[in-house]
This record gives sequence, structure tokens and C-alpha cells, in this order.
Amino acid sequence: MDTVKLREIGNSLGITLPKEYLKHMNAEAGDEVFITKEEGGKLVLTPYDPNFAATMAAYEKVEKRYRNALKELASR
Repeated sequence: MDTVKLREIGNSLGITLPKEYLKHMNAEAGDEVFITKEEGGKLVLTPYDPNFAATMAAYEKVEKRYRNALKELASR
């Protein structure tokens, strides 16, 4: 376990992540990362959008019904 310090950045606070963690997440300067809160006050930092799976599940529900419309939209 590593420790990072909170630093003032303007009127906010920020942290600097060690390069090894950025490499592990396959992230670099300018990338978006997502923070989710879990039970017990735990925070999870990830480069993957946690809502993406729900969005794909919703798409899969309608993809067959609206196949022709989706095909037409994709070709534009």
C-alpha cells in the first residue's frame, strides 16, 4: 500500500498518482477516470465507465426489435 498526499490545486484538492498505478490502469495525462463509492466509505478509481455495462444491457434489449433503424443510423 502506498500513500499519497492531498495538494492544493487552485480552490480544490488533488492527488498525484505514481506512474506504476497509471500504467496498471493503462491511463495517461488527459484521460478520464471514474470514481465510485462503495460501502464502508471505500472509493474505487477506474478508467472504465461503470455505467457502460448498464447502457449495453439496455441496447441489447432493443437491438433486434429496431435492427433496421439502427443499421440505417449507423450508415449515416
